[in-house]
Amino acid sequence: MRRIFNVEFIYIIVAASVAIGLLFTGTFIGVADNGDFLRIMGTAGLNYYNIGESYEDRFFGFSHASFAYDTFFRGFYPSTQIVLVVIARYISLIFNGSAFDIRFLGAIYVVLLLTAGYLLIKYNKGKSLVVASVLAILMLLIFTDIGYLAYFNSLYGEPVSYVFLLLTLALGLVLTKQKHPTKRMLVLFYIAILFLVCSKTQNAPIGIAFALLGLRYAWMKADDIRWRKLALILSAATFLISIVMYVAAPKDFKNINMYQTVFFGILNGSPNVEGDLQALGLPSKLSVLAGTNYFQTDTAIKQDDPTLTADFYNRVSHADVLLFYIKHPARLLSKMEYAAENGMNIRAYYLGNYEKLEGKPTGSISFDYSIWSEFKRNYIPNSLWFITLFFILYYAVAVYEWLRCNHIRSRIKVEIFILLGLIAIFSFLIPIIGDGQADLSKHLFLFNVAFDMMLASAVVWLVHRFCSIRLRRNDSSY
Repeated sequence: MRRIFNVEFIYIIVAASVAIGLLFTGTFIGVADNGDFLRIMGTAGLNYYNIGESYEDRFFGFSHASFAYDTFFRGFYPSTQIVLVVIARYISLIFNGSAFDIRFLGAIYVVLLLTAGYLLIKYNKGKSLVVASVLAILMLLIFTDIGYLAYFNSLYGEPVSYVFLLLTLALGLVLTKQKHPTKRMLVLFYIAILFLVCSKTQNAPIGIAFALLGLRYAWMKADDIRWRKLALILSAATFLISIVMYVAAPKDFKNINMYQTVFFGILNGSPNVEGDLQALGLPSKLSVLAGTNYFQTDTAIKQDDPTLTADFYNRVSHADVLLFYIKHPARLLSKMEYAAENGMNIRAYYLGNYEKLEGKPTGSISFDYSIWSEFKRNYIPNSLWFITLFFILYYAVAVYEWLRCNHIRSRIKVEIFILLGLIAIFSFLIPIIGDGQADLSKHLFLFNVAFDMMLASAVVWLVHRFCSIRLRRNDSSY
């Protein structure tokens, strides 16, 4: 019985029950479209089911369980999300030829989440039942929260980043725990990395960091030339794909981000708009757009005005934005403080969870199984000082553990958690540099995931240290 009803098996049963109860039985729970669905639908052969519904019914207020089948590649948005959506599309087609049911996609995400949780618990519980139980409870409390799971029944890219960051961490740790690490596990590790990196353009820098970490795996089996060669090839491929992912982003998408970054970011609340424009090498006449966002209809200069191409889109890049913030650190600090105020929101509270047919007011959200997301929102300080202090303590422990290690596998394990912290930092800064102050509560989603993973790992580390100390004291008493 012990071999069957172990902690990871119990986790699978409970987590699956929670996910099924929230997403697949009773009232449908999803996340309303803010306009992002169009990118993936045009590529994956889907469309809105009710063509005649109003703007208010389609966007922001209500979620949708059903979508119409349509032709593929009516546009193209590069993302690994396409693979998952197309798989779900064909499965749905078998059961329902008249409409795509988003819950088939949600089921795929659930399977990936359960796989990640199983691996994390199985390969990191050690010999302590207490440590295993704490890890399983944290996985259930934090990572099956409705704030995360509701995204599964949607066409947003967030759940792809979510499940594959967990899977990447899990598979990376498995490789350090296996007595004889296999090439198959190494390949699965890099596949998870690529799904994470290529799920959204803003994740591209993460791939470069993972490519560098991959060089460490290459020397984990120094006596195996084939292993080393495979790891080096996969690392190089990850690096190149990350670069291509950023370069291949649609021009319109880049223009939107740049507009938001400058006019709704740098110039939003600027004490010297014309001075900032000059520092960016832009004409002062663009000052009339300060504080506006790309989707406003009442701007003095239309966002698609041909003059903006020559005066703005072709004259500024994210490198210019980064250089501006380096030269004006106080301005970056103020934007970081603003981001921190939104940094503890797992979910976007302005996006409804229910279908219109439920009869609930527009924008209504579900609070079923929301203990963690509500606790985090209401009680964890949403301030830059707290985030900074947390990261200092986290990295102090990480460096301490790394210095204690005397084996390459142990050090790689610590380096994975160091990289997790870097992902959180990237995910916190990239929305500021890449999209201004637009929709930060949603754009900081991956930061929330990484932060929660760091927090959970910190708690497990503390429990493990406590149990180890107690065990040594008990042994010394004999």
